[in-house]
Amino acid sequence: MTENTQTQTDTTNPTPTAAPAPETAAAPAPAPAGPTLEEQLASAKKEAAHHQERYLRAVADLENYRKRMLREKDELRQYAAANVVEDIIPVLDNLSLGMAAAKQQSDVKAIVDGVTLVLEQFKSTLGRHGLKEVNPVNQPFDHNLHESIAHQPSATVPAENIMQVVRMGYTLNGRLLRPASVIVSSGVAKEEKS
Repeated sequence: MTENTQTQTDTTNPTPTAAPAPETAAAPAPAPAGPTLEEQLASAKKEAAHHQERYLRAVADLENYRKRMLREKDELRQYAAANVVEDIIPVLDNLSLGMAAAKQQSDVKAIVDGVTLVLEQFKSTLGRHGLKEVNPVNQPFDHNLHESIAHQPSATVPAENIMQVVRMGYTLNGRLLRPASVIVSSGVAKEEKS
């Protein structure tokens, strides 16, 4: 029975031996589903090169735009007065004709009338381009538009009103180019008591 018992024990409870390693550890790891590190690196380098190329193109475009704007600004500055000059040329022609006629004429009134016409033509030409005269006779003095060169007493012009314009002022499209030089009334002359 002893032999029988031992056999029975062997079959039911075998002696522990080294356990085999799990199958997953022994088998090689399957390849990852995504790209390998080399592929990722190559893709990142390609993307970086693409972004670098776009950056360089954007910088070049910006530099070209800057140069073009400077060139256009310079051209605009050079030719901005072209319209005004084109309109002034007929005035110069008429002034030349007036000077030629003045040399042949002895009638001063005809010369004055001719020069007056040319002056009016010149003023209207400049007026079409936004130039306006500042002629403030009998208006209140405004230090923003007028330059007082003297004060004089006047019985007819109220105090601080302009009695005489010595030199016309001009505005261009609402911006003051030159203030009018004026003589301002100081009111009725005060008598000195002796």
